[in-house]
Amino acid sequence: MNTILYIIQKEFKQIFRNKGMLPIISILPLLQLLILSNAATFEIKNITFSYIDKDQTSLSRALIEKFDASTYFHVITDFPSIKDASAAMAKGDVDVILEIPRFFERDLSNQKDTDLSVTINAIDGAAAGVQSSYINQIVKDFDKNAKVLLLPPSDPINIPKSIESIPSSWFNITLDYKTFMVPGILVLLVTMITLFLSGMNIVREKEIGTLEQMNVTPIKKYQFIIGKLFPFWIIGFILLTIGLIIAKIVFDTPMIGSLWLIYFYTAIYLLVILGMGLYISNFTDTQQQAMFIAWFFVVIFILMSGLFTPIESMPYWAQILTEFNPIKYFVEIMRMVMLKGSGFVDIIPLLVKTIVYAIIMNGLAVWSYKKTN
Repeated sequence: MNTILYIIQKEFKQIFRNKGMLPIISILPLLQLLILSNAATFEIKNITFSYIDKDQTSLSRALIEKFDASTYFHVITDFPSIKDASAAMAKGDVDVILEIPRFFERDLSNQKDTDLSVTINAIDGAAAGVQSSYINQIVKDFDKNAKVLLLPPSDPINIPKSIESIPSSWFNITLDYKTFMVPGILVLLVTMITLFLSGMNIVREKEIGTLEQMNVTPIKKYQFIIGKLFPFWIIGFILLTIGLIIAKIVFDTPMIGSLWLIYFYTAIYLLVILGMGLYISNFTDTQQQAMFIAWFFVVIFILMSGLFTPIESMPYWAQILTEFNPIKYFVEIMRMVMLKGSGFVDIIPLLVKTIVYAIIMNGLAVWSYKKTN
């Protein structure tokens, strides 16, 4: 036990003496959480909006004002023809073109159908889908009000009836996208830093030649591995704590569930990540190699974790692959506990999978580590 404590003490001294490692531990997590939590959003604002009004009536102007009053659209100009508007969209000056047909007000007054032509810049398909949803909602609301205004005053009985749905938003009442993203960004913060640092630290021993010296000492393999990885296990908890504090103070993220449950699961999850870092370091000779390999797997894990896109929307084969993704489990549990208030019983299936993953990864890491004495 004393041998392990001496190794841990040595590792902490090396970490705090390493000028390149300290910024990664202290500054990078803060920037990652603050920047990504604000930048990673599917909410589209300041949509440049233009129109072609062929009707030039009070009703068509009312429709334009409806878009202008929206916080999502920025009405910049009108165009005399669709040709001019299309040229502006080709240059990237506008995102949406609304074309109001001639006799728009007359057809609505006579209870006739009329069409609005909407052109959307769909280079970014996801953004275009969100913009289309905004436009449809505004047009639907305008159509309902216009029908009431255009009815003859003497015929109040025939006022068209409409069905309204009143949504009840659970777990994220304000529909704030940061509430959804911050728990996932916390997972990235803990995962990336601990994986990179653990892998690079062991490889660094190879580069400076001290690993060979350690290998010929009487230190047992398990003592060396525990002593090398334990400091980064502690650093993972420190990063999580800092992230939770920032999430509460800066983003006012709800924390309904038990923080102890989050820390308990994190303790097991970090074993998975540290095992991966050790396994990668066993097959690399330089810190650059370790970084590239770790980054390769992290990118795949992040994209298939459900952090940015729902797993249910992925192809079936991709959904199967996500079962081998440890980040997916942590993201899901963070959201379950922080936003829904889930308890220990609710996370048992994911916890069991994580424990199995930790046993396999650390088993492979220990097996692949060659120590000679």
